[in-house]
This record gives sequence, C-alpha cells and structure tokens, in this order.
Amino acid sequence: MTKLGAYLKRKAVNKSQVSRRTGISKQRISELSINENTKLRADELYLIALAIEVDACELLEHVCGDLQLKKEGK
Repeated sequence: MTKLGAYLKRKAVNKSQVSRRTGISKQRISELSINENTKLRADELYLIALAIEVDACELLEHVCGDLQLKKEGK
C-alpha cells in the first residue's frame, strides 16, 4: 500500500466517490493507492485533496514528507 493509499484508508475515503468528483478513473486511484512504483502527479494530488476536503499541503506532506535534499559534497 502506498502512502496515499494509507492516508485514504485512515480517512475512510470512498474511492468511487473520489473518482466521480475528480474525473480520475477508479483504476488509476486504485493503482495510486496500491502500487509503490506508480507516480502521483501534482494535479492528481490537488484534485484528490479537493475531493476529500483536506488541505493539499497536508496531503502532500503526508505523501512526500520523508523526501530529503541530497547532501552536497565538500
């Protein structure tokens, strides 16, 4: 399960309703929720946040919060 999938599960989100509200196919939402190799686009994240009525920054932080910049060599 992806971080997005875990977030949606924790919030008890109906993926079919998200699909209808965003125009993102149910198959794509399932893929984004299950497959770690599937890349979530910024527009998809924003639409999903709108559909589930959460702040897009909160969702972005949850999904990408563990990313870090590369350390520069000296």
